[in-house]
Amino acid sequence: PPGFVENSCHSRIFWMKLNKLLLQGKFFQLEINDPYAGPLLLDEKLASRCGYVLSEDVWGNPVFRASLLGCHVANEADELFSLTVNIKVSSFPSMRAAVTYTYPMYCSYSSWASREIMCEENYMEVSVKTDVPAVSNDYTVAWMSALPETQNVAYQLWQLMFVSPSGRKRITVSDATKLGYSFNNTLSRVYLRAPYHSNESDISMVSGVNMNMVTSTSMYRQRWLLLLIDTTVSCPVDGISFTDTTLTWTVPSVIPTLVVRESTFLSKNILMGVNGQVIVNPEEKNYLLEHNETLIRITIPIGAEGGKLKSSISGGVYGVIYSIDLFLEHTWTDADWQTTKYTVIKSITTPFMPQIPTVMNNTLPDERLFNVAFGHFLPDVSLVAIAIGNVPFTLREAQHQGFKIYETPFSNRTKGFILEVSFDDPYVLKEYVNRNETKYTLLINYTLSVGPEMTLYYHSAEVECVIADIELPEAVGYCDEENMYLAIPTFGLHQYWNLYLGNKLLNRHVALTNGYLAATNSTHLILQIPLFAAGLIYEEVSFQKIKARFDVALRKVRTMETLQMFSVRCSFNSSEFIVCHPDGTIMISAQMKTVPAIDMSKTKLRDSSCKPREHNEGHAFFKFHVATCGTSVRFEGDHIIYENEISYEKETLPEQSIPTITRDPDYRLTVLCYYRAKETLVLGAFASDPSTSPPFGSGTMVPRSNIAVHRRVRQALNVVSRVSKDETFMEFYEPNVAILKQPVEPMFLEVELKDKSPDTELYLENCWVTRSLDFNSTPRWNITVDRQEV
Repeated sequence: PPGFVENSCHSRIFWMKLNKLLLQGKFFQLEINDPYAGPLLLDEKLASRCGYVLSEDVWGNPVFRASLLGCHVANEADELFSLTVNIKVSSFPSMRAAVTYTYPMYCSYSSWASREIMCEENYMEVSVKTDVPAVSNDYTVAWMSALPETQNVAYQLWQLMFVSPSGRKRITVSDATKLGYSFNNTLSRVYLRAPYHSNESDISMVSGVNMNMVTSTSMYRQRWLLLLIDTTVSCPVDGISFTDTTLTWTVPSVIPTLVVRESTFLSKNILMGVNGQVIVNPEEKNYLLEHNETLIRITIPIGAEGGKLKSSISGGVYGVIYSIDLFLEHTWTDADWQTTKYTVIKSITTPFMPQIPTVMNNTLPDERLFNVAFGHFLPDVSLVAIAIGNVPFTLREAQHQGFKIYETPFSNRTKGFILEVSFDDPYVLKEYVNRNETKYTLLINYTLSVGPEMTLYYHSAEVECVIADIELPEAVGYCDEENMYLAIPTFGLHQYWNLYLGNKLLNRHVALTNGYLAATNSTHLILQIPLFAAGLIYEEVSFQKIKARFDVALRKVRTMETLQMFSVRCSFNSSEFIVCHPDGTIMISAQMKTVPAIDMSKTKLRDSSCKPREHNEGHAFFKFHVATCGTSVRFEGDHIIYENEISYEKETLPEQSIPTITRDPDYRLTVLCYYRAKETLVLGAFASDPSTSPPFGSGTMVPRSNIAVHRRVRQALNVVSRVSKDETFMEFYEPNVAILKQPVEPMFLEVELKDKSPDTELYLENCWVTRSLDFNSTPRWNITVDRQEV
């Protein structure tokens, strides 16, 4: 078929290439047409003995090469050469029903050197010119006596004598053929073809290169003529080295076994070629050809023109292999051989070179679009599947899902694969981070088909992008006569953040327990907080007026970090109220409800010294601590109840008379404050002298058990004190361990009376903080003195 066969003549070689595209899915064989014996199937043994090579070029096309001195080549006067090859093609491995294409090849070559040496992939060949002047009978007798070995040469018969480290071996041509050699003569030449690494060969190192050498002499005697021809041949078997970027091929300039008198050696010409074509100006293709007295060196950049990079997988790792077909032709002269043409053909393939693919994050945050490039790959790599967020897709399914996938070329003749995915795609992971940012994470698993073998290769990647696309909510507060209101946007609530009242999650249960009303609409959560509900902070309580604040913290769901504090402040006019502060302070606005009216300035608590702070005709305002003014305490269930009483001092006439006469009505008002048994009491400890404060005002507290203290009073009471780590009073610091606190941080102190006597009450009389473990050290900061909060 047209385009199936391409042939040419390079130096003294037939060169034929078959088009691999026309052989896809098929099997083929080559037969050599022998003019006398007919077609002969080409196998490895026949190829190395007869001067044939069947291989592939770097692109995978079958290549057949044959020496012009091959066994079955028709030779006309050592100038015109022809060889016929049968190409058998079949669809079956058994080659049945094969189609045979007969292809003749013709080459002409007349510029023979005195000696020509060919170093092919599977054989070594030397051919020598045989035109010698006539020799007289007298000289023949002299030669015969001088060379005893030649006397044993059969009359009119060629014989070969090999010299190796094991000794000398003389054999006939027919015996040499059985050993894989090929020897023959043409009109003007004698040639010997030898396989590599035969029993008669030897390995020697020349200028750092291992050379395979066959030392032989061809002997022929006819009547008065004795012909002795040196048919020694030597070819390099290594000399290849690699770096990450180049390959280097080294061949000796002077080979001692081929140049007996090195002093007469003269290099005439050095040529290099690629794929059988001579490269006139190697530097134009970035090749480097250099030589000196000992070495010829060819350096090729990895990936250079003329060779081929091929993708490969080794141990699950992606990499490349570079191959190139080189040849070297060195022509020299010396006193013994006049001209020698030395040709070496070398197919070089680098070791596997790992090339870890790169994931390039070209994400476009403003467009909310992941743009991920994956490369660099050779053209023989294709993307066959992809997984996003561990969900696999074929390329068709991925396109249908809305992912955009396409190839992009790179400048170094490689390519990459571009993947575009929206931030809002459901397979993209989203995480709320920092204050107002979202971290978008794209998990990708690539599946690629690599090389002509279509080996599957897998690679995973993770791409992240953090953008500020979350708007923190802003709350709106307002008031009416009896309630406070806080309206908070519901966007992100419970997804990104939660509301906290102190350290308690403000959920529906807490809201109902504290007496709040909660309602939601499409955009907001609205909290209604009655004036005297739990959780309010009373910033100012005065005669007939209350200034209160309600705080809610906005905290991140995962880290509990506080982002915002939402507060609403309101002032209320109230004629009658009681406020029980967490620190034990009680504020009361008492209203007069007697007939006739009484003088509210004369009202008092149980301790008659505790008088109103403010009063008018109808109201009295008291402020006192639970530890003062005769306040009593009792326990009911899990509550502590503090009780006092407001009464009126009656005026009597006369004071000494019996019975007593008064115009004033009875006025008695019982005041009760309920605290949970584990309720938090928050007191502030501050340095009275700023000059003695350490940097940032930090201080040290040491919790001590009062049991030890009360041993000094004969253990009259069993009292234990502990410092809690937070307001839950669930986890406590160990005794006698220093605790570092900032002066504005609350301290959670628990003092417990272990006595079960109903007549015993506990008062916290003196409490202070020091900077060292010695509680008598200075400076010290008082918390309570004589039962009073400082």
